[in-house]
Amino acid sequence: MSLTREQAAHIAELAKLELSDAEIERLARQLSDILAYAEMLNQLDTTAIAPTASVIPNQNIMRADTLAPSLPRASVLQNAPDTDANREFLRVRAILDE
Repeated sequence: MSLTREQAAHIAELAKLELSDAEIERLARQLSDILAYAEMLNQLDTTAIAPTASVIPNQNIMRADTLAPSLPRASVLQNAPDTDANREFLRVRAILDE
């Protein structure tokens, strides 16, 4: 597929590019070459390739989401810089403006 000068100018307008006449001509040639290459790729037989095929051996790096008991409150609060009087809750400095 070959792009016309008008089509290339329209694409440049959509991309908000201010191009000279020579740059529009070059853009038309380059985009035509890209479209021709894409058309060549469309002619390849990909029926034997799964749609999710990848050349990179991907693997899940996330750990399994398993249920585990939480830490006891006392051990969590033992290193806390500030707690309430009964040592049941963490206290933090307010970050909201008044």
